[in-house]
Amino acid sequence: MKKRIDLKGRSLLKISDLSDDELIYLLDLADRLKLKKKRGVRGNLLARKNIALIFEKASTRTRSAFTVAAVDEGGSVEFLGMHDIHLGKKESIKDSARVLGRMFDAIQFRGFAQATAESLAQHSGVPVWNGLTDDAHPTQALADLMTIREHFHRLKGLKVVYLGDGRNNVCLSLMMGCAKTGAHFVDCTPRELAPAPARLEEARAVARRNACTVTVEPDPAKAVAGAQVVYTDVWVSMGEESKFDERLRLLKPYQVNMDLIRQTGNTARDGVIFLHCLPAFHNHETELTRKLGALEVTDEVFEAPFSKVFDQAENRMHTIKALMVATLTGCKG
Repeated sequence: MKKRIDLKGRSLLKISDLSDDELIYLLDLADRLKLKKKRGVRGNLLARKNIALIFEKASTRTRSAFTVAAVDEGGSVEFLGMHDIHLGKKESIKDSARVLGRMFDAIQFRGFAQATAESLAQHSGVPVWNGLTDDAHPTQALADLMTIREHFHRLKGLKVVYLGDGRNNVCLSLMMGCAKTGAHFVDCTPRELAPAPARLEEARAVARRNACTVTVEPDPAKAVAGAQVVYTDVWVSMGEESKFDERLRLLKPYQVNMDLIRQTGNTARDGVIFLHCLPAFHNHETELTRKLGALEVTDEVFEAPFSKVFDQAENRMHTIKALMVATLTGCKG
């Protein structure tokens, strides 16, 4: 008998908050909601739901995805930047959470400290969704997994390689997402940027349960051999700008270029895809790349037919919509 999934009233602060079955359930729901939107069907699953969007960090995809996803299903959102509210400044996070929870049906938080998201979830009394913290980016991982599954029609048994800062929020969330869905994950990073042993072992314990592996490999050529998915992110996360020169020195050998893609051995049609959570420093259209050239990925790779970065960006909206519908209504879409 298939286990019944019910996420109503639940928060999502990190990917490990979800069971393996709950994660797949959200991906399945996102598929259905995406098809519904493509057919032009306007829904009302979030009618009369009011959602607070708290942003300490700037955003293009997260803010847009939450806004459009909510409005698509009849919901309303209120953007609350750090100049709009007193969160953690004139008013404690605990007090702000209790106020917002009395007025809104749910809260999205995008900011720095994981502890802030946890405090909002503990004290607001409504679902809280982590739109990014320094520790975790669960909504990005959901979109990543949806995109991979759309292309290959499976997750189990695939090899996913992440190159770059191996202990950042995107990498760690994807690592756990792969472990939960049976995909082999390789964290390709210099030793100085390897994930904390506790985070690595947590993911490996889940991977063992699902007959897949989580490994750390500092050599890019070895890491990508046989990979179906090659993934990278910016070399310096928001809030770490002072470390740019150090990261540039450490991560230059981890640039994703066509030579590296060829080393996957999967360059035949549909054999490999490239992913990036964006924004990406791939061309000469930003102040930084005009000076330094492409950083974490070359324009040749970014614009290649096997690059699925804009499918991935769109899927932020569909997976976030699934998360909102599941946790606010319990409806299966």
